[in-house]
Amino acid sequence: MRPALPALLSLIAGYVDTVGFLALHGLFTTHVTGNFVTLGASLVLGTSGALAKLLALPLFCVVVTLVTLLGKLFARLRVHGLSAMLALELVLLIVSAVLSMQLAPFPDGDAPRALMMGGALVAAMAIQNAAQRIHMSALPPTTIMTGTTTQIMIDVGDLLHGGMTPEARALARGRLKRMSFAVVTFAVGCAFGAALYAWRPAMSFIAPAALAAAALALANPEARRAA
Repeated sequence: MRPALPALLSLIAGYVDTVGFLALHGLFTTHVTGNFVTLGASLVLGTSGALAKLLALPLFCVVVTLVTLLGKLFARLRVHGLSAMLALELVLLIVSAVLSMQLAPFPDGDAPRALMMGGALVAAMAIQNAAQRIHMSALPPTTIMTGTTTQIMIDVGDLLHGGMTPEARALARGRLKRMSFAVVTFAVGCAFGAALYAWRPAMSFIAPAALAAAALALANPEARRAA
């Protein structure tokens, strides 16, 4: 697998999580369990977006289940599963870009147009999470960085302590390099998303679709080799 593909997916996840949070009243579209916290804040503070946050996790779960079932169908039809999933993600990100250009801004986080926008983004990130688990499980996660950061610091501690075999040290260093790169690209995506949203809020949702198209193009050569 091309190293640029997981890096690009991490960039997309960081970007989408940031612009979704900014545009949709604190909705986490990638780290959906974080919406439990922002839901509580919405209820206590009386801000909008509580319904969107409440619906995010069940929607995420339904999409992951459906994509998993589709993956079984793709395998029977000899369709390259990763490419097919990334194509579905691309479609949803294009939909979100169109919705943003037509309907933004979203002053009420629980209005139908905001729910449609949030739903498209959550579904897209659910597909990316599923693609990671099914087709890229040997690589660091592209969407959830807490566990990755924990492993990075465990490896740093082990390397500082010493007493490792040369093989274990080489393994830890390789894992540390891969995981650190995933965290950095996710953070770059967050910064990129915040900057573009501050500059052109409605237009900022075009970039994830463009990045997803590039990710699909990177996956397609693997599809041709697998054919």
